Amino acid sequence: MAITVFYSSVSGSLEMKKRQDRIISVLSSKNIPYKLVDISQNSDMKDLMRQRAGNPTALPPQICNGDVYCGDFIAFENAIEMEELDAFLKL
Repeated sequence: MAITVFYSSVSGSLEMKKRQDRIISVLSSKNIPYKLVDISQNSDMKDLMRQRAGNPTALPPQICNGDVYCGDFIAFENAIEMEELDAFLKL
């Protein structure tokens, strides 16, 4: 299964943009295949992201492996710091 990164191409938040870019940069540098899903283009994708996250107010970026929710940006950064990225991404 490929990693899915739910993100928003339209955001007024510079912090959100930086977080999205960081995730994409790390996945690319480690040659981990991923798929980007832009929730700003399709409200069904936003609903799917929130359903998988188990949080009706979840904001991007959110990360899944197939249908399995991995976590948000903070959990992603923690996994990198603890050198547990593969476990976090369920690879």
